[in-house]
Amino acid sequence: MTNTTIDLLAEAKERQQQTVDLRRRIHMLPELGNDLPETKQLVLDAIAGLDLEVRESTQTSGVVATLRGGCPGKMILLRGDMDALPMQEETGLDYASKIDGRMHSCGHDAHTSMLATAAHMLCGHRDRLKGDIKFMFQPGEEGFKGAKIMLDEGIIAEGGEPDAVFGMHVDPRRATGIIGGREGNALAAADTYHIKIIGVGGHAARPHDSNDPVPVACHVVTALQTAVTRKFNVWDPIILTVGRIAAGTKSNIIPEFADMSITLRSFSDHARDLAERTIIKIATNTALAHDMTAEVKVVKGYPATVNDGDFVDLVESTVLKTFGQGAFARDADPRMGSEDFSYVLERYPGAFVFLGCAPKGVNPDGAPGNHSPYMMIDEDAMAMGAATHAAVAFEFLNGGVE
Repeated sequence: MTNTTIDLLAEAKERQQQTVDLRRRIHMLPELGNDLPETKQLVLDAIAGLDLEVRESTQTSGVVATLRGGCPGKMILLRGDMDALPMQEETGLDYASKIDGRMHSCGHDAHTSMLATAAHMLCGHRDRLKGDIKFMFQPGEEGFKGAKIMLDEGIIAEGGEPDAVFGMHVDPRRATGIIGGREGNALAAADTYHIKIIGVGGHAARPHDSNDPVPVACHVVTALQTAVTRKFNVWDPIILTVGRIAAGTKSNIIPEFADMSITLRSFSDHARDLAERTIIKIATNTALAHDMTAEVKVVKGYPATVNDGDFVDLVESTVLKTFGQGAFARDADPRMGSEDFSYVLERYPGAFVFLGCAPKGVNPDGAPGNHSPYMMIDEDAMAMGAATHAAVAFEFLNGGVE
């Protein structure tokens, strides 16, 4: 443990009940997208009474609360996302979702609660802070680009732009007490492609009178998977998955068209652009070779999440000083998931790390992961998360806790 006059982990544990209570209230009332009125109100209530400059997004339910330190200095932004997912919860918890078809299965309820507790902790040490802190409560992470909207509307820059940014994500497949991160690519870019192969429908007993798009769609799938292994550098990888393919209504009808949807994950602009050209070319030319046409719709998702190496070093040293040896693990490889905190990291240096929170008594390797209807966390890990937010802010502004 660090030999300082402030024990941030002890403070977070003292506030653990308020962290858990807020997390469970949010968990029971999950909201989707960028419009989260109930969640936003819970956040505003949680930070009410603190001496913060509170700004509310005009385009989303986002909130940015600024803490002015005891003397001028740098500024750091700490972020927590707030939205849930459109899926049915199957955990059986006493505080399970009360809304059918919605669940906090990605841990954003914990992220929001940890950040609110960190705000309380840091406000208690305002006079010690050599600079300012922004607390970014953000909606719309699950595909709705909430971070980008808040950046573009200027609410992040109001009152001063941050010199660094920090975000954290719970990981139920990592042991509690360990935070993981890496320099460079942390998460992938994610794009979606919708392809329609258009042929000529007809009777299944007379295929020569039609032009069947089903085998052509199958050719496209095979060609795409071949291209992944033959066209792309293994050290600049992509993942291409045809997650949906659909055609026809009945066994004795040749359909007019076949649809498929693809997710693409990549780490570099080069691989991302090459993949787009490859997908369009394969779909178009394969259809053309069979006297058909292909329509390709490209839906650009989040860019890659790229961590600043120096800031990761700062986070690692802070975590080790605050929690002891073994509390930080350097991740060898990036993850193929995606995050809209990537937009924030494109504009400001910083880092995005993962907080271990495997449920008690469960082997992390077998724990239900994020986006599972059975996803649960060890709530005790939230004290470490809140303390990490506070400690990283202190380290960046003050060069350590004093």
